[in-house]
Amino acid sequence: MASQQPPQGQNPFGIQPGQQPTPEQIAAMQRQLAIDAQKNGMTVPEFVEKLKAQARAQQQAAQQQAAQGGQQQAQQEQQPITPGPPSPEALAVASFLKSQDLKVRTCILNGQRKDMFKVKRALRALQSPAYTKARSKNPLLPEITDRPSLENCFKLLPMSLLALRVSKVDPHEGHDHAPGAHKTKRVKGLWTVKIEQQQECREDLHFVWLWEGSQIKQKLYAVGALAVIFAIVLFPLWPMKMRLGVWYLSMGMLGLIGLFFVMAIFRLILFAITMFVTPPGLWLYPNLFEDVGFFDSFRPLWGWQEEKKKKKKSRATGSASAGATMAAMTGQPAPASATTTGAAPQISTGSTQQRNLAPRVEEVFDDKD
Repeated sequence: MASQQPPQGQNPFGIQPGQQPTPEQIAAMQRQLAIDAQKNGMTVPEFVEKLKAQARAQQQAAQQQAAQGGQQQAQQEQQPITPGPPSPEALAVASFLKSQDLKVRTCILNGQRKDMFKVKRALRALQSPAYTKARSKNPLLPEITDRPSLENCFKLLPMSLLALRVSKVDPHEGHDHAPGAHKTKRVKGLWTVKIEQQQECREDLHFVWLWEGSQIKQKLYAVGALAVIFAIVLFPLWPMKMRLGVWYLSMGMLGLIGLFFVMAIFRLILFAITMFVTPPGLWLYPNLFEDVGFFDSFRPLWGWQEEKKKKKKSRATGSASAGATMAAMTGQPAPASATTTGAAPQISTGSTQQRNLAPRVEEVFDDKD
């Protein structure tokens, strides 16, 4: 008759965990091993080796199960990005992020202007109290409890092709141009980008919006434009009072345009007179043709013409003083400056005739957010 196995977690010899067995308990264990070995037709050492092999097999099986469980949990936590049709949850997340200040930039994607944002700003918006408030009103917004759920919430955008990861490229890459032939000044926010095959969710990456949002306003604008065009086409059928009102309005606009030209001509004549009477000349509304707002164009009321010679002189003085300061700090004489005329080149030294000694700082744009 086979011996009964003790319940799991109990020891048949009464040995508690962490307790040293007594000599009587050791003798009982040896007798039990001898009995079990005899029942299995083995010697005691062979039976002990068999027990060790069984213990190792059980340990390996437990480790494999734990590894498989960890992989399944990781797969559940990190959902792969497989594009598909937009889901209601993805549209809800995209609508929320569109309403947040993500400090979007304008980029060029396939010759079209698109809005680009950084992943870290989208993740901050999803962790903000505004998202919690929006989720209480819209149950389609996913719940965010930890980092994996936060990333899975953001991954709804590329999975539904609402926003995709992009990287900056050279617009002339692959063209057979001479080096520097088409080198243009880089403007901040006007990157030329391409879509990356691997869609990831790291904070330093950039995504571009492919979803334009609600099209209700655009549709209303289109309907309004069609209504205005249709009304203009039917102008002969308008009532007499409406046509008379439009005629007065057009005459008023023409009068304003004519007044603007008269003012421009008058200010030019005034400047020509004052340029000879009281140089350097007086401008009426000096900001009239500057790149400013409408009201700023008429402020100030008048101003004197700025002399270019004074500007150049002040710049030369500033550069000369900068050169003298640098020479004093380094303890070395100021570098020579060369000037050329129609006869022969002349080289002069000294700090009084130096020009263009001020360091030139090239315009640099900070791409960091």
